[in-house]
Amino acid sequence: MSKTLSKPANAKAELNGHSANGSTKHAQRLPVMKTYKIFIGGKFPRTESGRYYQVHGADGKPLANICRSSRKDVRDAVGAARGSVGGWAGRSAFNRGQILYRIGEMLEGRSAQFVHELKLHGVSQAKAEAEVAAAIDLWLYYAGWCDKYQAVFSSVNPTNSSHFNFSVYEPTGVVGVMCPDDSALLGLVRMIAPVIAGGNACVVVASEQMPLPAVSFTEVLATSDLPGGVVNLMTGLRSELLKPLVAHMDINAVVVADATADERRMLDAEATCNLKRMVYRKAGAGDQSPYPILETQEVKTTWHPIERGQGGGGGY
Repeated sequence: MSKTLSKPANAKAELNGHSANGSTKHAQRLPVMKTYKIFIGGKFPRTESGRYYQVHGADGKPLANICRSSRKDVRDAVGAARGSVGGWAGRSAFNRGQILYRIGEMLEGRSAQFVHELKLHGVSQAKAEAEVAAAIDLWLYYAGWCDKYQAVFSSVNPTNSSHFNFSVYEPTGVVGVMCPDDSALLGLVRMIAPVIAGGNACVVVASEQMPLPAVSFTEVLATSDLPGGVVNLMTGLRSELLKPLVAHMDINAVVVADATADERRMLDAEATCNLKRMVYRKAGAGDQSPYPILETQEVKTTWHPIERGQGGGGGY
């Protein structure tokens, strides 16, 4: 009797993915492939196009489904960035530094995840660990510059009249960012950290072939105290998203990594429509320097009259 009862029990256990001795049969289970969403306004919508593409690991097997963003997604992201830039730029520089530093703390806590995702993209263990460490350090570097670049680069200018003349830096507004394709995490940090450290909001296109760390990075942003809309990230094809990014009339500047000669001709022509600033960067450039912050800043000069004597003042 006991033998007849043991057979269906074993069969039931194996149907549930377990052998009779309790060990899991992993070979019989298909892993759940994650669909990585885009990040707009602090939320994770799906692309309105409904399209996606697959990225593959070093072994040629598919890693994940990646949203293939559209022109409409660019418009939505720009709207979210425009709605947030006033509040972000209006915060004290010290508070922006606090928020960026908190993001750096959270990146440190999830560093193992980023190393794992870089390895999925074919990066070696040593190089992945080095890239994650460098990305976190660079992010904290720009967090420290938030309340210092004004003191270093602003100026009191000499005049030949009875005035003070001050030049200070202000954020240019909404910045489009095209990330490099061969540096999934460090390249992303190089591109966006100086932009938001200076009080701008941004619309970012992640690496086309290595997008996993970038989307995981937005999951960190979503759970930090960075206001929604300051960073908006899209995934998709560089060839499809570069022109909508530069042609949008409400984007004030575009920062592009590793632009080809053909891309530069197109970008320079499209940028003339609203005289947006174009910034071209090479992969690996800009580490440990405050000058990338100034690339998306405007200089505001103020004249102030000086009173001379008890009853008079300098004229204009």
